[in-house]
Order: sequence, then C-alpha cells, then structure tokens
Amino acid sequence: MKTSDNPSDKDFLSRRASRQASGAKANSSTGQAIILAAGRGTRMTELTASVPKPMLLVAGRPLLEYKIDALPDSVDEVIIVVGYLQNVIREHFGTSYGGRRIIYVEQKKELDGTAGALWSAQSVLRDKFLVMMGDDIYASEDVAKCVEQTGSWTLLVQELPELYRAGRIQLNAEGNIVNIIESSKEDEVRKTSGIASTNLFFIDARVFSCPLIPKHAGSLEFGLPQTIIGASRQLNIPFVPIFTDKWIQITSPKDLVMAEKMLQVR
Repeated sequence: MKTSDNPSDKDFLSRRASRQASGAKANSSTGQAIILAAGRGTRMTELTASVPKPMLLVAGRPLLEYKIDALPDSVDEVIIVVGYLQNVIREHFGTSYGGRRIIYVEQKKELDGTAGALWSAQSVLRDKFLVMMGDDIYASEDVAKCVEQTGSWTLLVQELPELYRAGRIQLNAEGNIVNIIESSKEDEVRKTSGIASTNLFFIDARVFSCPLIPKHAGSLEFGLPQTIIGASRQLNIPFVPIFTDKWIQITSPKDLVMAEKMLQVR
C-alpha cells in the first residue's frame, strides 16, 4: 500500500495506529464530532470582516483549535460545518489536524440556524456524535463526561449568576432536561440566574427522524436546542445534564480577553 507524503495524513495514520496498539477502551460509536462554524458572529462584526468568528484568536490560537484539542481519543473524525469565509478554516486545518480527519460540509442556504447546520451534515453523520458550537471553549474532562453516558443524550450545562444570552435549562423531578428556554428577542441580555445550556450536545442519528423546529415562533431559523428537545420527547430518550464550571462563553470581543485569562489559570 502506498504511503502518503502529506505530514498531516501521516499524523492521522500514526495517531490511529497508536490507538489501536494501545487497545483503547473508547466506544467506537463516539468516533465523530461536528462543529457548527458557518456563522460570522453578528455581535463581533468589528473583528470578523476578514476572519470567521471560530477563527478568532485566544492566546495566539484560533477558537476552533481549542475545541478539537478538547475531544476524547475516541473521536478521530471531525466534521466542520462552514459558510462565511470558509476558506480561512479550510486552509488552516486542511484534511487533518492533531491526528483527526477533517471533513467540511457547507451549510445549505435553505437550512438556516444551528439545527439547519446540523441537518446539512446528515449524510456524513453516523450513530452517536458530539455537537459543538464553533466559538465557545470547553474543558476536555467535560467533553469526556458527556460521551460516557449510555442510553441517553447529554448536554453540558453550567449554573450562572446571570444567564446573559444562554438558554435556560428546565429539569424534571428525575433531574433530566425537559426544556431549554431561549429568548424570542435577539440579543436580549437576561440578568436572572439559572442553569445555562453550553450547546455542547452528545446525541445520535435518531434525531434526524424528527422534524426541525424553529428557534421561536415566526423565526426563519431552525434552533438546535428546540429541535433536540422535541426529538427527545418524541423518541422518549432521556436527556441528561452534565454540570461544569469550566465553560468559557464567547459572545463579544471582551470575552476573548477574559478567555485568555481563564485559560492561564486552568
């Protein structure tokens, strides 16, 4: 068999061989992660004229690198949904990064919103997979906890003194997620406390058997939280919260500075 001369391909093959040789216990059904990175970042337009939001730098590294580096070893294939200035992402990562194969999917124009982005990649997703937003930063130990659950879907959540723009999580008596409430007003800042969705999901391909749900009444965007909640109810799948205190949310330019400070003390 011919060996590739591409260093990134060799890195991928070396990493895969290392996993196989070590007899890793990772569940093969968690071999994929999808990162939704098609948007520009409307609240950061002064920084995203020539670079998409997921490629903004924190401590000299693009946000997307932090997400891929946080993935467990069981994930060896990353699908990146691209759109705005997608060539910046493609040229930076190429076909592999950190030993993981990279696949690009362009978000379909008729499938707007975060759920639309996921549906755009339906043909390349199989069995169980992680779903991550293209901007926020997650701790590797939290991502690992999300994929450890069996027989349920999971969502990484964090208790916040002020929800700001995050979706509010509602739990039932058993502690499972029954709703994710997002504001119907774009850019509304909420000062109330609560359990916030980080939009890091671990779900499976059964979600595609359920209908897309708009972000809110009258919205032209299909919302991923709303669609996953609807699917978990329809399919009777337990939806389990995984709590963290390490989520770094990136919604404005000042968050980039704050993120760098938080990463320094981790």
